[in-house]
Amino acid sequence: MPDGDVPNERARTGWWAFVALLAVVAAFIAYNFVGMIALGAFGYYATRPINRQLERFIDSDGVAAWVTVLLIVVPVFLLVFYTGFRAFQEVQQSLNGSATVPVFGEYLQLLTESQRQTLFAIVQNPGQSIQNPEQVLRTILQTGQRVFSAVFGTLVLLALSLTLTYFLLENDDGLSEGFLELAGGRDTTAYAYAAAVDQDLESVFFGNLLFVVAMTIISGVTYWGTNVLAPQGLHVPMIFVLAVLTGIASLIPIVVGKVVYLPVVAYLAVRATGTDETHLVFVSGTLLVYFLLLDILPQTFLQPYITGRQLDMVVMMFAYLLGPILFGWYGFFLLPIVFVLMIEAVRIVLPELVHGERITPSTSMGDSVGTDPQSAAEDIDSSEAEPDDDGTSDD
Repeated sequence: MPDGDVPNERARTGWWAFVALLAVVAAFIAYNFVGMIALGAFGYYATRPINRQLERFIDSDGVAAWVTVLLIVVPVFLLVFYTGFRAFQEVQQSLNGSATVPVFGEYLQLLTESQRQTLFAIVQNPGQSIQNPEQVLRTILQTGQRVFSAVFGTLVLLALSLTLTYFLLENDDGLSEGFLELAGGRDTTAYAYAAAVDQDLESVFFGNLLFVVAMTIISGVTYWGTNVLAPQGLHVPMIFVLAVLTGIASLIPIVVGKVVYLPVVAYLAVRATGTDETHLVFVSGTLLVYFLLLDILPQTFLQPYITGRQLDMVVMMFAYLLGPILFGWYGFFLLPIVFVLMIEAVRIVLPELVHGERITPSTSMGDSVGTDPQSAAEDIDSSEAEPDDDGTSDD
């Protein structure tokens, strides 16, 4: 080795060590903010096709990204939050047997048992605060701190997730070009693998968003129709909340809307017990209609057409079920991403590694499972080179 190459090799070794250290730091940061990253990635892939359609009419990528976030992502987040809050209120009301549900009742669970007892004692007997003002002030401050921390943390998480979604929507072309340079060209295995993962995630998340919206509308109309035709006393409560919950539950194959509409039918059956026999006939007919519209329709027609374009939804079912169990709430978004990364690695890279052959950017197994990597790379190339309204190319 020439003497001049020794300093160069030492410099490369030093740079590799520095890059490895930065990778460890980046992994640590991602680990601590994995919920925000997973939620932001979901927002990006679920709305990217909509954003690209808006870019045809809006000259600025930043403006198109903001329009997408404000009109699509924010309403979806607010809708999910409202549905969860209303569901919690109804469950709490049922358990307490009271018609009064505190607006911030769920945040009381953040307090210790002694703090809750002190707070309830103050509410029930305000005169106690005069006798022991220091304890009252301490309890109020501790309660306010915990509630504020929970609310502030949730708002920060949502704000950062929305910001990440906006950043990805605005800069995805630049990020793609940067990765293309890093991978070494369009014909490399790394680029083909990334393109296949990219298309799979868009298919999963955008397809699921469309499917949830479609099933929410169908469920809402179905529950509303039940109330229109129902005899007196057999009305479905919380139509809007139940419709959203049915739409979300419909993502899980086989389960679909059963987890929501069966308890609704059971509720109607209990209300109909001991009344006119025609009420029980109506409940039976309602069950049949629910089975056809909220069970057979999504499994047979909607789900395969909307969400089954590239990945088998039975495979994704395990991701949606196991994700929250393994990681918490963000596992619902994180584990599908991990599953897609694993599936494409098995299809594109693993066979050549096992057989000791040269790794190529084509699939060696599971051609019908996911996206064809070469077709995905061509789709990305064509979308990046698509002409603008003035006839010029983006490249």
